[in-house]
Formats: sequence, C-alpha cells, structure tokens
Amino acid sequence: MPFKKTRVVFFGDSITEAAVKPHGFIAIDDSLLNSGASPGYELIGAGVSGNKVYDLYLRMEEDVLSKSPDVVVIWVGVNDVWHKSTRGTGTDADKFERFYLAMLAKFHAAHVRTILCTPATIGEKYDCTNPQDGDLNLYSDIIRKIATAQQLTLVDMRKEFLAYEQEHNKKNEEKEILTADGVHLNEAGNRFVAGLMASAIRSQPPARSN
Repeated sequence: MPFKKTRVVFFGDSITEAAVKPHGFIAIDDSLLNSGASPGYELIGAGVSGNKVYDLYLRMEEDVLSKSPDVVVIWVGVNDVWHKSTRGTGTDADKFERFYLAMLAKFHAAHVRTILCTPATIGEKYDCTNPQDGDLNLYSDIIRKIATAQQLTLVDMRKEFLAYEQEHNKKNEEKEILTADGVHLNEAGNRFVAGLMASAIRSQPPARSN
C-alpha cells in the first residue's frame, strides 16, 4: 500500500505561533523530517498568542480537525500558569486537566494521534527559584499522568529544559539561554525543541494512503 505524507498540526500558544517563522522549531523540523529524496511530512502551525487550554479546546474543530491531521502535537500550559500572576487569569489545575482530557477525547474520536508536551519554562534559573516553578511542575505532572494513563507519546519539555539549564546555565540566568525573555524561544531554544519534536514525530506510524 503506498504511503502519503503524514500531516502534523502543532497546536499551542505564542511559542508555537512563532515556530513557523524562519529558524522557528516548526521550520527547522520541516528540514529535519523532509531531508530525504521523498519528503514524508506536512507540518502545519496552529499556535495563537495568549492561548490557554480552554482556548485550544474551543478552536480545535476549526484550527485542527478541519485540516484532517494524522498527528497533533499539543503544547500548552505556560499561559495557564503565567497569566495567574501577570493578568489575574490563568487556569486552575483541576480545570486544566478536565479541558485537556476533553480535548484528547475529541482527537481520539477523530482517530488523530496525539503527542503531548509539558510546559517548559517561565524563567530559566536552574535551581527552581523562578516564581512559577511550582505550578509548572504541577501542570507538567498532570500531563505526564495523562500520557501514562492513555499510553500517549510524551515530549517532557519541562524535564528536558531543566536538565539543559543545569548543564548550561551555570550563572543561573533568568533568560537568554534557551529563551529570549524566560518564556519564548530564542534560536538555541528553537533548535533544542526542534530536535525533541522531530524524534517524537518520527516515532509515530506513517500515514497510509487508502
């Protein structure tokens, strides 16, 4: 049976929205995944600045399912935590989990494979003294629990970023290691994330033509 391109939608917030630009992680993944003579992947960005988990739930039909993806990469959680202190909004942990599960149920019903990502960082200090570290760890644990329970592919950005910071951020800087401002990726961060994403996407079965 002949193969067709595997369509992958990256679903998230401003970090994902910026990733389609040159040197963004989606643009880099396009090169990494389609470097052979027969490109096998179609990558689509569906990131919107400021989005939280319930925003993703509300726009998933129009921005993801309407594109008939084979795989969706979900990377959300930073704003659910960050906006609690910066805007007085955010998402409580129990509601975060409920919206996340409801979103996954719709993807699974549509036979879309999902790759889950934990939120990476709000401040790059390696010793876990950034103000939102506790909540980031809590929300990351929620996503890890869901991935384990549903046997889904997990890209543990939180764990990977912490390990990288411990090795490379010897001065305990708040930013400019993998991010420009403590949250949004710089060039090094985009390269780092692209490698993690590419490995997870390659682990998925290829799409097959009917």
